[in-house]
Amino acid sequence: MKLDPAAWFDRPGIRHLLDTLDATDGACRFVGGAVRDLALGSDISDLDLSTRFVPTEVIDRLTAAGIKSVPTGLAHGTITAITSGTVVEVTTLRADLATDGRRATVAFTDDWAADASRRDFTINALYADPLTGEVSDPAGQGLADLDARRVRFIGDPLVRIAEDHLRILRFFRFYARFGQGAPDAPALAACTARANDLMALSRERIAYELMNLLGLPDPVSTLAIMIDHGIFRPVLPEITDSAPLAALILAERQANIPADSLRRLAALLPRDPLIAEKIASRLKMSLKDRKRLAQAVDPTNFGSPQAHAYRLGNTSAVDRLLIDARPADAASIATWELPRLPLGGGALIARGVPQGPLVAKTLQAIEQAWLDAGFPTGDLFDAIVAEAIARILGSA
Repeated sequence: MKLDPAAWFDRPGIRHLLDTLDATDGACRFVGGAVRDLALGSDISDLDLSTRFVPTEVIDRLTAAGIKSVPTGLAHGTITAITSGTVVEVTTLRADLATDGRRATVAFTDDWAADASRRDFTINALYADPLTGEVSDPAGQGLADLDARRVRFIGDPLVRIAEDHLRILRFFRFYARFGQGAPDAPALAACTARANDLMALSRERIAYELMNLLGLPDPVSTLAIMIDHGIFRPVLPEITDSAPLAALILAERQANIPADSLRRLAALLPRDPLIAEKIASRLKMSLKDRKRLAQAVDPTNFGSPQAHAYRLGNTSAVDRLLIDARPADAASIATWELPRLPLGGGALIARGVPQGPLVAKTLQAIEQAWLDAGFPTGDLFDAIVAEAIARILGSA
């Protein structure tokens, strides 16, 4: 197979980088997604180069050529090259010396087949000559699997998973993105058998893979397989049904609102803010995301879509309304400009409300009545204010 090299030559600085890394002598090749996605006719996002040069020589060559280098993964041979604004991950060919399920100790090599054999899936072990676009398949199965849309581990799936437990979740993410038909049987069996290995991983790594999976166009059938095979049970036992996610994705499409991984995670959780908070904390999410997840699953109904937006903010209101299968309502407030209560405590004091707790109580009553009435202004708002003041003062 030959790819069109224009896909990477169109990017600024690429020719200079390839000259720097002796592409004409075959010292570097594009690898992974840059090859896989282009072969499938998809746009490529990240560029990864494999090279025979050891990291120190890569840095020396980049520096001499005036290309910025960042040692983002020096122990594993990865240098980030930044050339004319284009970012490329440059990694020395590697072979694993030892693995513990989370990280590997590697040795650098000049053997393309050795480098391919340590990768996870056959479709990720394809290399392309950067000048001619000629694709090589050292693992021997990648091109056939790519053509069949089959996601398979390289070699023994149990061995690959033992090397890095995160490959369990990566298998399902790649299957959801690229796979057709039933998942590869040996891979599925291995993931099922080793699901408990996920407990050894950091929750940040689990969250990263899960959110990437949920952000795909339609991961429902893959989620259903994962649930049926107990993949979530060791780390996220609260996820037991994919049907709410299917309903949410339908609502997103009906409302013409982009997919959102956090919202989709919320759809998979029980409608209990406390449980959502615990899960978000378990996954080491930010405080902002924890709050949003809890708001999304809260079953409280504020009535109108505008009331939801006013109480929760646009983003959380859209989450809640889509999860509640109210796509038209969600669409109506997605970009709605939130109104502000046109009154403050000082104005109430000027109207005779005594300073102290009664001011806050009166403001709350006015705000609720204003919200219930659909955020009126002018005479109608003045009437709401007068009625609330009279009622609060009369009961004081």
